[in-house]
Amino acid sequence: MSNTLSKLEKRTAYTLVLPAVLLVFAIVLFPIFANIWISFKDIELKDIRIPEPRAKKIVKSISDDGSELKIVYKLRNSSLIQEIRDVKFQDKFPKNTSILNLDSRCNFKSKKIICELGDWEAKYKENFEIILKNIDGEKIKKETIKSQKPILSGKSDNPLLTTNFTLKNFKKVFYENNFIDLLLTTFYFTFFGTVGAIIFGILAAQLVNQNIQGRSYMRGILLFPYVGPVVALAYTWTLLLDPNSGTLNALLVNFNIIESPINLLGQKYITISILGFDFKLRLALTTVIFFEIWRYFPLAFLFILARLQAIPKSLYEAAEVDGASPVKKFIHITLPQITAIISILFMIRFIWNFNKFEDIFLLTGGASGTRTLPINVYQQGFAVSDIGMGSAVSIVIVMLLLAFMIIYFRLIGKKANEI
Repeated sequence: MSNTLSKLEKRTAYTLVLPAVLLVFAIVLFPIFANIWISFKDIELKDIRIPEPRAKKIVKSISDDGSELKIVYKLRNSSLIQEIRDVKFQDKFPKNTSILNLDSRCNFKSKKIICELGDWEAKYKENFEIILKNIDGEKIKKETIKSQKPILSGKSDNPLLTTNFTLKNFKKVFYENNFIDLLLTTFYFTFFGTVGAIIFGILAAQLVNQNIQGRSYMRGILLFPYVGPVVALAYTWTLLLDPNSGTLNALLVNFNIIESPINLLGQKYITISILGFDFKLRLALTTVIFFEIWRYFPLAFLFILARLQAIPKSLYEAAEVDGASPVKKFIHITLPQITAIISILFMIRFIWNFNKFEDIFLLTGGASGTRTLPINVYQQGFAVSDIGMGSAVSIVIVMLLLAFMIIYFRLIGKKANEI
C-alpha cells in the first residue's frame, strides 16, 4: 500500500513540476535552436521581412469640370528576392461613379474595383491606370479619392520558416573569413586576459588580507573598475591613451621615455628590441588586454580574498615556527588552499572573455588587429547584414566553448569539486 502511495506521489510531483520545467526549457533553448536554424540558411537581414504588395495612388484631373479623374496606381513587390502569389487588389469609390477603361483582370461592382493580378516575381513593378467618371457630370472631390487607400493582399513564404538548408555559411566561416587569425586573436585575448586578471586578483587579495590601516577603504577602491559603467570606463581609457591629447603619452614624452606619442589603440604592431632580437608585439590587442585585466581583476580579488580569510591562522603560525619564508608560505600553504577557487575563476573568466564584445568594441571597434570571434558575429550580422553568417560564427563559438568545458571538467574538474 505504501509503495503504491509513493508512486502516486511521485507522479503527482512530476505532473506539477512539468509545466515549469517545459517553460524554463522553452525560454532557455528556443533562442539556441533558432540560432542553429538560422545558421544553416543563406539569408541576409533584408531577407527577413516578409514580402508584401504595395501601391502608391496618384489622382489627376483630366476634365475642366472635374467630373473625370485619372487614377494611377504604382504597384510593386517590396522584396528583391521573393515572389508574391495570388495578388489581389481592391479600391473603393464614391457613389454615382463609373470606370471607363476597366482592365481585363478587374471587376467593378458596388462602388468597388476588385482585381486579381496573379503572381508577382521579385522586383515586380507595374503602373495600373483607370479613368473615373461621375455619371451625373458633377465634380469628383480629389481629396475623397486620395483618402481611400487601396487594399492589396497576397501569399508569400517566410524565408526563416522554409526547409531550405545549406552549409554555405560554415564553409565561409572556415575558408573565407580569416578564421585562423580570428581564432588565434580570440585565444590570445582570452588566455592572457583571464590569467592576468587572476594574477592581479591574487596580489590584491594578498595585500588587503594583511592587517594594514585603511584596508576597508582600499577594498572599496579596488572594486571600482568592476562596478563602474563600462561605457564610461572605456571612454576614459580612450581619452587617456589618445596619441594627440592623451595624458599617458604626454607623460612618457615629457620624461623622455619615448620619443614620440604611440597610438596604443590604433597601432596593430610595435617592434621591441630585447638583447639584440626584434620582437613584434600586438600593441592594440595588448592594450585591450590590459584594460580587461584592470576591469575584471576585482572579481578574482573578491573570490580569492574570501578563501584566504577562511584559511586557518594556525597553519601560518606553524610554518613561521619552522622558519618558512613568505614565499614558501605562499607556495606550500596559500596556493594549495586557493587552487580550487582559481580553477573555477579561470573557467568563468575564460568563458566570459571568449564571449567578450563590448569592451573591445568600445575601445577599438575591432580594428588594429583586435577583431575576435564575437566582434565578427556583430560585423557579419549587422554591419554586413549577413545574419546567416553571423549565426554560423556564433555556433562555432559555442562548439569551441563546449570543447573547452569538456577538457576543463576532465582535467581540472576534480580539484574544483574539492571546495
